[in-house]
Amino acid sequence: MSTTVIVIIVVVAVIVLWLIGAYNSLVRLRNNRENAFANIDVQLQQRYDLVPQLVNTVKGYASHEKELLERITAARSACMNAQTVNDKVAADNMLTSALAGLKVSVENYPDLKANQNFLQLQSELADIENKLAAVRRFFNSATKELNNSVQSFPNNLIANMFGFHKEPMFEVAPEQRAAIEKAPTVSF
Repeated sequence: MSTTVIVIIVVVAVIVLWLIGAYNSLVRLRNNRENAFANIDVQLQQRYDLVPQLVNTVKGYASHEKELLERITAARSACMNAQTVNDKVAADNMLTSALAGLKVSVENYPDLKANQNFLQLQSELADIENKLAAVRRFFNSATKELNNSVQSFPNNLIANMFGFHKEPMFEVAPEQRAAIEKAPTVSF
């Protein structure tokens, strides 16, 4: 066997091994992102399970806030029925917005704020929101790693061949952006 044939075989073997390594790396990153979203799903499920209890507690005190409570219920339902990652992100943003309205509404009911059931539910919801923030950061980190790999040369060649593409981050909904960027009002 000539040295030319051996060199060609070695080059082809190196290329094949690189292709396999790059593909497996992309699969690992995609699975890491999916796992990160599964962690978000767990926290969202806990949040969705807590919302009806919170709504029922508030109902007793705030019966005229029916529209807000219906928005929360509808948003929770949309979250439960969302199928894709992007649908779940949009539905979660809708629920987050509705829950923010509930927090504002609760300020009008001093008795409700002192109710032990409400305080416990509010504490649990705050804990879940903190956990959600953490798993969302992890999801965005996993998404960033996948996107960097998918868009970087030479992995982008493999990514294009096998249908890997840039994935969206978990971001604040555009309708919430203005409210978040505004400094909070503190009054005593």
